[in-house]
Parts: sequence; C-alpha cells; structure tokens
Amino acid sequence: MKDVLTSVGIDIGTTTSQVVFSHITIEDLSSGFTVPRVEIVDKEIVYRGDICFTPLTSPTTIDAVALRDLVTRAYDQAGVAPGEVKTGAVVITGETARKENAAEVLAHLSDLAGDFVVATAGPTLESVIAGRGAGADAASKRLGSTVANYDIGGGTSNFALFDRGAPASAGCLDIGGRLVRIDRARGAITYVAPKIARLCNDAGIRCAVGDVADLARLRRVARAMCDLLEMSLGLAPKSAFYPTILTEPGHDVMLPKPIGHLMFSGGVADCVRDASREPFAYGDLGVLLGAAIRDSAGLSRIPRLDAAETIRATVVGAGTHITELSGSTIEYDASLLPIKNVPILKLSRDEEADPAAMGTSIRDRLGWFAADGPAAPVAIAFAGPASPTFARVQELARVIVEAMAPRVAEGAPVIVVTESDLAKVLGQSLRAHLGARHGFICIDGIAVEGGDYVDIGAPAAAGVVLPVVVKTLAFR
Repeated sequence: MKDVLTSVGIDIGTTTSQVVFSHITIEDLSSGFTVPRVEIVDKEIVYRGDICFTPLTSPTTIDAVALRDLVTRAYDQAGVAPGEVKTGAVVITGETARKENAAEVLAHLSDLAGDFVVATAGPTLESVIAGRGAGADAASKRLGSTVANYDIGGGTSNFALFDRGAPASAGCLDIGGRLVRIDRARGAITYVAPKIARLCNDAGIRCAVGDVADLARLRRVARAMCDLLEMSLGLAPKSAFYPTILTEPGHDVMLPKPIGHLMFSGGVADCVRDASREPFAYGDLGVLLGAAIRDSAGLSRIPRLDAAETIRATVVGAGTHITELSGSTIEYDASLLPIKNVPILKLSRDEEADPAAMGTSIRDRLGWFAADGPAAPVAIAFAGPASPTFARVQELARVIVEAMAPRVAEGAPVIVVTESDLAKVLGQSLRAHLGARHGFICIDGIAVEGGDYVDIGAPAAAGVVLPVVVKTLAFR
C-alpha cells in the first residue's frame, strides 16, 4: 500500500525567494502478518519555481503583497491548489527573518499553505534544512563519516555537521554576499551591514556608504569574511572580533568530531564554482566572497564535495526533507487534524520516572502557555520507557490526565508525543481516563525539545500514520 503526499517548500531569503513542490511517497513495508511499518520510500521534486529577488518596501520591511503574488504565481504555474498540499515548510531565512514584519508575511501566506505547512525561522533549523537539501546528510551516511555544509546566502552562513547521516551540530554566522551592496551604474557602495562595517573598521579597511566600489578594497573585505569562516572551522585562531559575527550571541559553531568532508551551498556557492563572473554581477559582494572561499588555503585543507543543490538547497530541504512520520501504532481523534503550531512541554527523564514530579512539572509549566489562551493545545512530550509494563502505561496516562485536568475542563485536547514506541497502548489508556467524547492525540517515534513546536498533519496511508514536522517559531 502506497500513498503520495504533495509537499511545498517556500524559502524567503535575504536576496532571493523561491518555491518548489515535491511528491513524498510513503509505503507500508511490513508483511501482512505484522504491525504496519510505514516509511518514506521516495522523494521527487515535481516543480522548481523561478528564483526571484525577495521584494522589499524598505531595507527593514518585506513587501508582503508582492511576495504573496510571487508565491501565488508559483502555485498556478505548478498546477497545485492549496488544498492539495499536505506537508512542507515556509522558511524565512537570513536577514529576512529579522525584518520587522516577518510574522506578518507568514500571515499573508497562511491561506496558500494548504492543510498542513510549517511556517518557521531560526538559524539552527535553517542550517539543518539547508544541509539536507544540499545532500550533506546523504553523503555523510554514504561515506560513513562526517560531512559539513556551509550554506552561504545573502545575509548569513548556516553551518551544519552530519555524522553518518544524522545532524551532529549547527551554527550560523552573519556572513553573506548581500551585506555589502553596490550600485553598478554609479560604481558606488550603497549599503554596508553594521557588523561588516565593524569588521572593516577593525581590519583597517575603508568601506562606507557613498564610497567608490574599489575592487581591490572590496576583495579585502571578502577575504576578511572568509577568514571568519576559517576560524569557525578551527582552521585559524579566533580573533577578538569573531564572537561579534555569531548570529546568536554565544552560540558558536561546535565541532564534536573532525570534519571529514566540506561542501558549500547557497547562492554564494555558485560563485565558488564559477570563476568567470563579473565581480559586481549581482550588485553585491557575492562573487568576491565566492572567489575568496575558492582561493582559501585554509578551507582547501578539508576535502571538498559538490553539493547536490546550491542556491536551492534550503527550499529543497524545506520541501522534501522536513517531514517525519509518526509510529504506525498510534491513537488519535481524527477530528482534531490537521493541527498546527502546538508548543512542546518537554519532561526530563528524571521527571517522567517519578509520577509525583511528572504531575507537578506538567501543572506548573502549563502556566507558561496561558498567553496562548485558556484552552490552547499544548503537547506533553517525553522519551518514554522502552519496554513498559501495562501498569506503568496506566500510571503515565493517569498522571497526564490528572495534571491536565484544568485544561481538559476548558475543552483543550490532550496531546502526547513520545520517542519510544508506546503511543497505541498509552493512547488507549488516555481514552479510558478521558472518556470517549474528549479529543486526544498520542503519537510516538518523534524526538522534540522544549521550545519546539509541532504540526501534525491529516492521516495518511489509510490512517495508519500521521505526518509530523518539528519546528522552531523564533524570529530574530
């Protein structure tokens, strides 16, 4: 038994925006005499939209109306209706995520998102999505080693390290081709990002708005940016300025293992590959930054792999690599689905092991989500015991229902997410405690952290599985 889900990826970046549509095929791989085992067996991109400049009304404001028109055209050209889309992602990346109306833009796109699309931003998730779209995870799994990807776009450089196919670390630097802009007609600098202005000042490089776009001088700026990339990978000592370039203060690029291979994606990656482009071809520093990376003796010390996608890495990752499937043995009330933007209340191993502590933690932390409304859904998440007894499952269900009693009384559904395979029996126990009329969802096989959100899609594969996206709704 197979089912095909239509997925959309929408990337709203510092420089460009684009849309892709994919078909994700899921199939029950079990025999007829065992529990269903539904997995993703194929991912095919069926439409690649035009790469368009992200429309802005000012340096700090996205043109939400023009962006909506851009996305609408892509739907029309692909022949896809919003209601056909079952999973995917709208990702606001780089400097665009810092625009003052980023959340408003997502609201403008909400009715185009279909039944189940995640709207997300955040440098860590961006890094992993881009790395998967570039093929770093697949290469790492194939080689049985570590592969790092740097996705370098207009405003940021997103780093992700994969170890045997799994994400091992992520980070982000405020380095990108669009952080210095040039009016090609006048041959003058029209914009310098504040951090790059400080970098130039520290390096003794004159680079200010109104200055002549001197090629030699701007090559030095690009080289200074490349030096910071080398520092992030441990290829050079970190300067006093280096912490300033981190997108999230204190969140440095971590290297739990040495990098076996390095690849580059993002728009600047095309400039790394192609040395023939005119230096200011895009009215920014992208070509020069690409050349600096290509000529870097430090970066060349790490064996290089070509990315499967460059400028489209993030949108391909968003459209084809963000969806997970819940375990096949699950319990849920279909009338609640699809459900979006459910915040996670994550319990620790110690809390879930002690019923009293578990109940207290749930009751205390439910107050954190009061601003979302008295009956707003909250997902209780924990790892779960690997081989629980029936009595233990009954105890978990009782503690959860008792702790959530005030929310249940207000009509809020009970949503439980576990890592271990116990959703079927735990869900049945929840139903017994809640009564047949109260809605609940109990899924497993999904790892989340506190501060995450989940979207849970409509049932697929004859109701055997639910598509799930774990995300972070955080605008910088």
